[in-house]
Amino acid sequence: MADRSGFAAPSTPSRRNTRARWKDGRLVLGILLVAVTALAGAKLLSSADDTTAIWAAKRAIPAGARISADDLTRARVRFTTGDSAGQYVSADSKLDGLITVRQIGAGEFVPKEATAAERDSELLEVPVSAQVGRLPADLAVGDEIDLWVAPKSAAAGNTSDPPARKVWEKVRVVQVDASKGVTSGASRRQVLIGLDPADAEKLPSALSAIALGEPVLVRRGH
Repeated sequence: MADRSGFAAPSTPSRRNTRARWKDGRLVLGILLVAVTALAGAKLLSSADDTTAIWAAKRAIPAGARISADDLTRARVRFTTGDSAGQYVSADSKLDGLITVRQIGAGEFVPKEATAAERDSELLEVPVSAQVGRLPADLAVGDEIDLWVAPKSAAAGNTSDPPARKVWEKVRVVQVDASKGVTSGASRRQVLIGLDPADAEKLPSALSAIALGEPVLVRRGH
């Protein structure tokens, strides 16, 4: 009904647009919630796969025993660093000719330092004490190295000293004394290397050279 003044009566505001906007806002919020849930699920799945498969002992394995798949079970472990994972026998590695050098307890993850290739059981084990900085910081059991001897006074720049020389080539690391590693602040590390019996004749001259100089352990193919 028109107003007597000649102007039309003000129209009542429509509620339809307000309700439509409210529905649009709820739709956007729903889409955001779905997207956040999808991202969280993807992140959870990716973190769940961030594990390494290693071998664990089903039962106690005595020292000197040949390891077979029947003695082991796969375990998936999340390690904080690659170096930590590298200390254990990967479930993807071959077990042919692998023996224990110490007893492995039931349920224990199989450490590399507790195993050796059967052919390595006849190696001559020679201890070498090397200064930190003259061997790789992450040297591990099973690494293949060349052993050099440098003159002790080489750091002082004495040019009259004989040059460094290689005393052993392609020898295997059998054990690394972690208690004397870099993390403990010690200045030397004790390393046990395995020599082929055929190299036994070189042992006297090599030990004499080591006594007069400083061993330098050079890792191969890492």
